[in-house]
Amino acid sequence: MKKQRICIVGDGLSGLMTALALNKLEGLEVHLISRKNKHSKDRRTTAISASNYEFFNNVVSKLDKKLFWPSKRIDLFYETKDKNMNFLNFKEDTKNLMYVFENDKIKEILIKEIKKNKIKTLQKKINELKDLDDYDMKILCLGRSSKIYQSIVDKRSLNKDYRETAITGYVKHNLKNLNTAQYFLKDGPLAILPFSKNNFSFVWSVDKKFPKKDINSVVKSKICEVLKTKKIQISNQQSYPLMLNLKRTYYKNDILILGEGLHTVHPVAGQGFNLVLRDINKLQKIFKYYAELGMSLKSTPALEEFTSNRKSENIITGIGIDLTHNFFKQNKLLDPFKETILKNISKNDTLKKISKFISNQGLSI
Repeated sequence: MKKQRICIVGDGLSGLMTALALNKLEGLEVHLISRKNKHSKDRRTTAISASNYEFFNNVVSKLDKKLFWPSKRIDLFYETKDKNMNFLNFKEDTKNLMYVFENDKIKEILIKEIKKNKIKTLQKKINELKDLDDYDMKILCLGRSSKIYQSIVDKRSLNKDYRETAITGYVKHNLKNLNTAQYFLKDGPLAILPFSKNNFSFVWSVDKKFPKKDINSVVKSKICEVLKTKKIQISNQQSYPLMLNLKRTYYKNDILILGEGLHTVHPVAGQGFNLVLRDINKLQKIFKYYAELGMSLKSTPALEEFTSNRKSENIITGIGIDLTHNFFKQNKLLDPFKETILKNISKNDTLKKISKFISNQGLSI
């Protein structure tokens, strides 16, 4: 039987993982289409859940575990008048809650795996969808702002400009036993993500009106204040605007949107790429089912089934993250009650178990 040809457009983390995942299926010929010969640098880190780490292991052969920094504990803090109150802790004694990796290093591993599996890679600019007519199925992993999406999606997407900027960077330190942590500060949420013994990355989401003068020294001062240290070195500091975008339309005919183009969420909960990996995992399972039946994917309800399975979780998660972010933003009416609310949350073991499960597995059971 002639193999079905599938193209993945976009060579970011989402595109690379999708190509590798679908290439494992019998009867499919996967092509990866990228715009440039050289892959763009991505000086950031990404956190993934334990279940998504297992998916990585299933997709990539002989995965280098040293590139994934494990975390058995996650601490949540809320800034009060007197201190940063530790209102919630997630911890495991024998297994890991999450893993953090450097994007550039993992992209290198994925590209090597692409070459090892002899997945055909093409460098060309896709201006119109008709440029992909030779393929049986097209999957677009082009980030959140590609104009090509306009011919696929309707105008009912959920959009919100947070009017905030995410400041990110790497920090070298000499602190002992530094845990993964989320600080809900008055200036905005600050995430601390260790990725080696003496290095962590940070994501600090601040208002766009936040003073830009001497921003490097301001960031360093804030991190030193939060972690109660004076000796740190910051590198790779950069920033990008924050917004919420949750598409209601996932596909049109034989064309599917995947990755950040499907859902862009606030980084406060670290769920962005976790949602993407769950999408890819589900897509692989659906394609496998129809391919093993010997059916043409183009003539099956595969993309409709994928949408039905994933859209609810993606939208609920995105809105849930938005509500969480709004809860912790400064609010004159709510602020006097937040400390009491958070103290009660810390005593609720059932809520902690549910939160831990959802962070790891998502909402699909």
